[in-house]
Amino acid sequence: MKLGERIQSADWKAEKHVPVIECPDVVEAGKPFQVTVSVGKEIPHPNTTEHHIRWIEVYFQPEGDKFIYEVARFDFTAHGESVKGANQGPVYTHPAASFSMQVEGPGTLLALSFCNIHGLWESSKGVGVSG
Repeated sequence: MKLGERIQSADWKAEKHVPVIECPDVVEAGKPFQVTVSVGKEIPHPNTTEHHIRWIEVYFQPEGDKFIYEVARFDFTAHGESVKGANQGPVYTHPAASFSMQVEGPGTLLALSFCNIHGLWESSKGVGVSG
């Protein structure tokens, strides 16, 4: 068995586990641009002690390159845990994050998320380059 065989994908508009990548379709080479990744944009994902998104990782694969490059990782570690009991805690992190990055050429952003119940989910978004 290979890890890639365990990664699920679907249309994020119909499946609450799929990470959503939001950024410009075309960016300027060598200039920073904003990227937002989230899970549950169209259909909210549960955020409870028992069922939650633990993390989102983001990678970039330059066009024509064999390898991918890690860009960012976001851990979401508060889900209502408390000594009072499950879902009684004072803080929850929501599975969304924004960051800046830059690329020198076109490629594909890839996002991988992990649900503590339903496993790994992926999505991708092409990024073109002008200039």
